[in-house]
Amino acid sequence: MAREPASDRLTPVLRPVRAGNGFEEALEQILQVVRLGLVPAGGRLPAERELAERMGISRVTLREVLKVLQEQGLVESRRGRYGGTFVLRPERGAGPERGAGPGGAADAAGAAGRAGAAEELRRRTASVDLEDALLFREVLETGAAGLCAARGLTEAEAARLRGALRATHDAPLDDYRRQDTLLHLTLAELSGSPSLAARYAAVRATVNALLDCIPLLVRNLEHAQHQHDALVEAVLEGDAEGAREVAREHCAGTAALLRGFLA
Repeated sequence: MAREPASDRLTPVLRPVRAGNGFEEALEQILQVVRLGLVPAGGRLPAERELAERMGISRVTLREVLKVLQEQGLVESRRGRYGGTFVLRPERGAGPERGAGPGGAADAAGAAGRAGAAEELRRRTASVDLEDALLFREVLETGAAGLCAARGLTEAEAARLRGALRATHDAPLDDYRRQDTLLHLTLAELSGSPSLAARYAAVRATVNALLDCIPLLVRNLEHAQHQHDALVEAVLEGDAEGAREVAREHCAGTAALLRGFLA
């Protein structure tokens, strides 16, 4: 019996991404390909051109996704006539530490760290209805953004929101997630609904407990910052629909990352 082409096996996973979250959703899809074994260890992913076309992203974005996967020790790039991007066996994965040679102590520590992080993420999600939490977060975030824009902010409130946004830009990497959380909590608090703010704080705590198991990806943070800027701008301009749409895309990006690392 003829063997099914690799590209056909990937059809259920690889699909055009939605506008606004190309990096996150492409990462989610390729993580699923790797972790579902659709391309086995030692196998080669489709060519960059094919992957980019199937997901509707630029090759620049695709290369950023593949770079993250290489840093996580999931794939390896090889040059030459028989080159391409190959899926690594778990024990061969190079750790996220830069400059460490393969097979060294840093590689072993990195692999152990990644395995421990993945196991911790699975352990935490075992007691959480992930899809419900992500959906509830999206409802609250889009609602808060729309309410802030529709009601209009006072000068003091607008200054507070700008300050929270500026703090995310100025935050060092190890403090970024906290400042990101504070920005979104500020929006919830400025919505005018104490109940909404309280419930957002609760669901955000649940989501953060899961995000803490995922490495901070610089490309993802850069994209998130662009969305933060657009969100605050829409709120300050009184564009309720625009604010809701940016918030919805932002939440979708977080959801894609979590699903990808859990695949």
